[in-house]
Amino acid sequence: MIASFHLTRYPREHAQRAISRMAFDRPLLARTAGLRFWRLLGTGRGNAMSLGADLRRWAMFAVWQDDAALDRFLAQSSIPAEWRSKGQETWTVRLGYAGGHGQWGGRDPFEGMTAQALAPGQTVAVLTRAAISPRRLARFYRAVPAVDRALGEADGCVRAVGIGEWPLARQATFSLWRDTSAVRGFAYTGGTHAAVIARTRKEGWFSEECFARFVPYASDGSWDGADPLATA
Repeated sequence: MIASFHLTRYPREHAQRAISRMAFDRPLLARTAGLRFWRLLGTGRGNAMSLGADLRRWAMFAVWQDDAALDRFLAQSSIPAEWRSKGQETWTVRLGYAGGHGQWGGRDPFEGMTAQALAPGQTVAVLTRAAISPRRLARFYRAVPAVDRALGEADGCVRAVGIGEWPLARQATFSLWRDTSAVRGFAYTGGTHAAVIARTRKEGWFSEECFARFVPYASDGSWDGADPLATA
């Protein structure tokens, strides 16, 4: 089994159509052969998880039975055809699972997947997702700007985007890193992010969490004008 992440930016004239696809694509995805798990996702501006949404940029995260299932989807489904025909740019990355924990919507999206080892110096992708407890929303969003600044300045962060299923309460990030040491340095070695993580545990900010690492092994298209893995 493999995972994939897809990010599409639309020109202004197709922004409304892009929003409508969040509803219309769901029945099609539910009937897609070999698709084990999927989420359609909005995005924040830049790399942010802030209150501001980017209504011209949309994402999808998916888990597939194998590469062949993803190949069929990309070649035959009207969904990626829409990304290519109406999008200003679209980027797809294939992801080998490298370990994780937690649940997403009450299930483990990576159940049955065998984690592969990450080699030293290997580029790594990270997915984080949390359902924020309603009573903790204010605290969460007060902490977000400092974490976003730290992420933007983090050594070894190649690219990042804030993503979410619902406004405010179902938030996630997808990021690309130079290697695992860069991920560990940002997440756990002091600093703003480590302090916020400690608070989330102590104060019970999240009702559900999911974290996973991946080996990005193939990509196509562009993200902000270039393929970030081409020079990672």
